[in-house]
Amino acid sequence: MSQALTKLEASIEAQQKKLAQLKAQKQRIEARQRAKEQGLARKQDTRKKILAGALLLELMEKDPELRKQILGKLSTFLSRPDDRALFGLPSGHASE
Repeated sequence: MSQALTKLEASIEAQQKKLAQLKAQKQRIEARQRAKEQGLARKQDTRKKILAGALLLELMEKDPELRKQILGKLSTFLSRPDDRALFGLPSGHASE
């Protein structure tokens, strides 16, 4: 009887170890899936910004008044000198 009990306990221990390994594997798979989904969301967000920016640049080329308004907003929005230079804005921030 004691031998059967020892064998059963060893089996339970092995099953618990296997369960822990499977849970860890599941967590790794879920983490990879979350990272993949986050990467896709970032790519989609970047693409939306590029497309919206392309539309805005085209509209600014066609409408001088809109260009003036957008550049005014960009002047207060952009603070990094290299970002401001992309739009031909002076390197100092407008609110300074």
